[in-house]
This record gives sequence, structure tokens and C-alpha cells, in this order.
Amino acid sequence: MPLTNLGIVAHVDAGKTSLTERLLYEAGAVSQPGSVDAGTTRTDSMELERRRGITIRAAVTSITLGDLTVNLLDTPGHPDFIAEVERSLGVLDAAVLVVSGVEGVQPQTVAIWRALRRIGVPTVFFLNKVDRRGADVERVSAQIRERLGARPVTLTTVTGQGGRDARVRAVDLGTEAVVEAVAEVDDAVAARWLTGERARVRDVRLAIRRAVRRAELNPVACGSAITGAGVPQLRHLLAQLLPRCDERDGPLAGTVFAVDRDTGGRRTWLRLWSGRLQVRDRVRLSGARPQTVTQIAVSEPAGVLSRTSASAGQIAAVRGLSARIGQHVGDPPRRHAYRFPPPTRQALVEPVDPAQRLAMFAGLAELADEDPLVDLRLDEQQAQAVIRLHGEVQKEVVAALLEDRYGVRVRFSGTLTACIERIAGTGTAEDRVKERGNPYLAGLGLRIEAAPAGHGVEFRPGIEPGRLPPAFVTATEEGVRAAFRQGRHGWPVTDGTVTMTFSQYWPRQSKPHQKFDKSISTVAADFRNLAQVVSAAALRAAGTRVCQPIERFDVNLPHHTVDAVMALLGRLGAVVHDTAVTGGYLEVSGDLPSSRVPRVVAALPDLTGGEAVLITRFDHYAPITGEDPPALPRRGPDPGDREAWFRAVPR
Repeated sequence: MPLTNLGIVAHVDAGKTSLTERLLYEAGAVSQPGSVDAGTTRTDSMELERRRGITIRAAVTSITLGDLTVNLLDTPGHPDFIAEVERSLGVLDAAVLVVSGVEGVQPQTVAIWRALRRIGVPTVFFLNKVDRRGADVERVSAQIRERLGARPVTLTTVTGQGGRDARVRAVDLGTEAVVEAVAEVDDAVAARWLTGERARVRDVRLAIRRAVRRAELNPVACGSAITGAGVPQLRHLLAQLLPRCDERDGPLAGTVFAVDRDTGGRRTWLRLWSGRLQVRDRVRLSGARPQTVTQIAVSEPAGVLSRTSASAGQIAAVRGLSARIGQHVGDPPRRHAYRFPPPTRQALVEPVDPAQRLAMFAGLAELADEDPLVDLRLDEQQAQAVIRLHGEVQKEVVAALLEDRYGVRVRFSGTLTACIERIAGTGTAEDRVKERGNPYLAGLGLRIEAAPAGHGVEFRPGIEPGRLPPAFVTATEEGVRAAFRQGRHGWPVTDGTVTMTFSQYWPRQSKPHQKFDKSISTVAADFRNLAQVVSAAALRAAGTRVCQPIERFDVNLPHHTVDAVMALLGRLGAVVHDTAVTGGYLEVSGDLPSSRVPRVVAALPDLTGGEAVLITRFDHYAPITGEDPPALPRRGPDPGDREAWFRAVPR
């Protein structure tokens, strides 16, 4: 049976989960549609999702549309989870972008649309809530054309909009408006239209299908997910126009797009692009050793069912793989690669009951394993956990998951903008055995140099082979990387080259007629601990600059609000790079420090009457100038204070 993977995406509260439930009901997968308000939806399985009526984690379910099997992915709509949306988009064959027929195009609608365009996902628009007061299909269709720059072709029409008795019917594909829209992207239809010859419905349908698959045309359907009006017409359009998976043979290729846990343990969700995956297969994930698949479950209309194999196009929940989101098997299509942005906020997580600290640590570690957007840093010496996040709602999600899964209630404190430190110059430092209070049986010299942004921390042994045992070289690198987690101002040092310039150790030995004696022999811990002290001294000599995250912003404004908004951006330190007129609105783009984005978000609705559309995304880090750089309280002993370090970390 033909197969396609379809995403349901939208701004929060536009009705995407309600549409998913209605599609499940129309397909006979559920006896009645679930309600977001009542918390009875099939795809919102987390307690927090049911309680708040929002989608947090992407969910997969399957239906049939005629001869077509459709895997439905219900994705989040809240701005804090745009990364969850984007990593789901990479495994789709097509998407339905739900737009409220009342509120119209909203900020997250624009963000999702741009992600769909960037990845190249064929998209159908569904104008929802036509039964609500204030619904205006023509106004919203104009917004789709003008604000999104899409090429819509309206394939359904609504009567009685704005009332519960709104009705939807399909549009004849031979009508002038449809043929004119299709003629813009199809030469054969254009030729017949320009000569005044009537286009055949069969040719128009075929042209629409080709244009949709090339992401050149966007069918628009109207309806109400709550009443079901227009949903049969939408089902027909999806079955007729959606691109279908290619049943490709050849080498196994797949993309990991989700990791979760159920009563059976950890599951890796994999979209297969080619080949066949079978139980007991040995699979090599990118950057990892081969692992054995112990169980496969495939998403089907009857549920996620255990199977002995999965083939190209299918979505499978696999056990036995220690995989991370974003990893891949084989060579999947390059457009499906996703790069996770760094989080721009961080906070200290503490258990309400101090006795549950270890349980909290274990729970946070599992959550970080499931979600690469949760950047966790544990300090066992200080018994503290620092978590880096993308938004305030993400805090609530983490807290809810810890309480629901592990019975641990937590609170967040000390929320800060997550900065980094970059090396300013070159610095060297050296420590010798039994000199200047060095208690370790190791001597070490390091040279630290600045490296370009994105280079990462590179460690070079810098000594001739055989001079130092490999275990000591490894321990030195571990110590250097540990020191770089907290720079001179407490922030992680992200880019630099560290080279060993000197080493000294006492060889393995023992007293007469005795076994190995640690007191007179160097061990790996000597180099690991000393490397942190020498690294701190070299960093002090090189100097570091604290850099804050800078976001790229695009704000779409009505012309009469431009002066007020530009004044706000100027006061907050924004740098405007470009302006352009789009669909009667002014598009302003530039850079803005992440710490000031919330103030823009809070002020825009009043300044623009709610008409502005703001999209931000992490762009780069930039040095903080003109003010004292913020410092992050150090966690654990400070290797920059030699005496205190030697007391806290004795040999």
C-alpha cells in the first residue's frame, strides 16, 4: 500500500491537534474525536499536554485515506518548541499548515512556514475555525499570499462562515481562478489558458500534483476541525495531491528524530529512507559503534505494532540503539539534516525536598538523553544541576516531567542569559613536580591559543611519541576540558587550541620487595588534576572575553508603526541590517542581544496593535562591550586559586 509521512503544523491554538483528532475519527481510528480542552486527545500523551491543552512532544499516529496509508505527525506550536517542530519536519514527505480563519497568519505561522520552505516540504494550507465568529477566509487567504509569499490555490469554498452551520464544498478544478493559479507554475496549462482553450480537469489535477511535490504551489482548504466541516474535502485533497514515499531498495538509510521511554524502556524513533531494517541487525549510527536492534515497532493505522522488520518510508520505534536525535544510519537525503541551536537561557534546578537530589539528577540525565535541546550540567561536588533552555515554557515542561515520571518536585532559580567565553590571545603556564606547592607527582606545561568561532576545543599532545604514557596524555586532555567548562568569569570556554609544551612524571615503581607504590609513582589523576590548575593559569595569561548570544530578528510591521518600533529597537541595542516592503508591510531584519528579545516581544503588541510578526533565531555570539561582563558563580573548587585547589583536591 502506498505510504506518506504527513506533518500537522501550526501556531499554538490554531487547531492542529483538533484537526489530527478529526482525521483519526473520519478514518475510523477512534470512536469519537478527542478534545484538547477535555484532555482526551490521542496524540497528547503527556499529562502536561492534557492539562495545558498544548502539544509539547511530536507524536506519531497512522490512518488510511483510500489506498494511501498516512503517518500523521502532530507537532508543537508554542515558540519555545520550534526546534521540536523543525527536527520533525526533516522526516516529512508533506505538511498541512493549519491557519486560524479568525486570527489569521500569526508569528509562529511565519516561523513554521519559513522552516518548511527552507527544508523543502510540500505544504497544504487548512483554514480552520470557519464556524467561529470573525472568520474571514478571503482576508486570511490574502495574508497567506502577502505575508508568507506563498502561491495558494483555493480548492474549497465555504458558505455561512462565522456560524456553526458553516458548510464547505469542493471547487471545480476547471474554474477560472484555479486554472489561472495553476497556469503560473505549469507551462502546458498556461498555454491552453492563454489561447482561451478550456483546460481539462484531468490536466489541471496532474499539474497541481506536480507543482505541490515541487513545493511550487500550495492548495488551500477551508473547514472546522471541531464540527468536521470541510474535513472530507481535505481528506480527498490529501489522497489525490500528496507526494508518496518511494519504496527504495539499496543500503539502509534512516534519520533519528525522536527518543522517548515507555513501560518497555527506551525507544528510538527512526524514519527509514531506503533499505530494510530487521530485528537482530547490526546498525552503525553516525559517530558510534555498531549496535544490535532488539525490537522493532512500526506505526500503522491499528497502532504502533511489533514487527520483525521495517522498510523504506516507514516510521519505526526501535529498541537496542543508544541513539541521539539528529543521528542517522547510512546516507539519508542531505536536506533532512538538522542543526540544533544553542540554548540562550540557563537556570539552577533544585529539588523541593533535598532528600530527592539524586533522584532529580537521574531524572534530568534521562530527559537530557531524550532531548538534545536540554543542555544539562551536573556538579556532583556542589550537588547542583544547571540546565540551559530555550524558553520559560520549557522550564514548566521539565518540572512536569520530573514530577510525573520520577515523583520529584523541583524549582528553578538564578535564570540568566547563557553566555560563553572566548580566548583573547595566547597564554602559557607550567608546573613542575614538588615546586610551588604542587602536591602531584606530575609536571606539565600548556600553551593556550585563540581559535576561530565554531572551532571547538582542540587538544594537541605536542610531545614526541613515547615520551609520556598514553594514559597520562588522555588524563591531561580530560583535565583541560574540565577546566574549560568554567572560564575566568565562570562561563564555558568554547573555542581554543591547547598544546602540551612540557611533561614530567615519576615512573611506576615500588619499595624493595613490595608491590606497586602509589606514593612514589605517578598516576593518571596527577595529570588530570594538575591540568586544571595549569589551564587556569594559562587562560589568565591569555585573557578571555565574555560573549553574549545574539539573535537574528525579522519583524513584519504595518507602515504606520515603523517609527515607534524602530525607536524601541534602537534603545535596546539592535543593529538593523536590511528593510524591504512585502505585501504592504515593512520587513525589518537585524541583530539583537538575546537578553533583550523578551522586552521586544512584550512591547510589540501595544506598539503595533497586535499586527507585528516577530521571528528570532540564534545567530552568533558577540563580546559584551561598554559594561562589566556578567560573571557566573563558580561551581566547585577554583583551579585558579592554587592553594585552595590543592586543599580541596589533594593527591
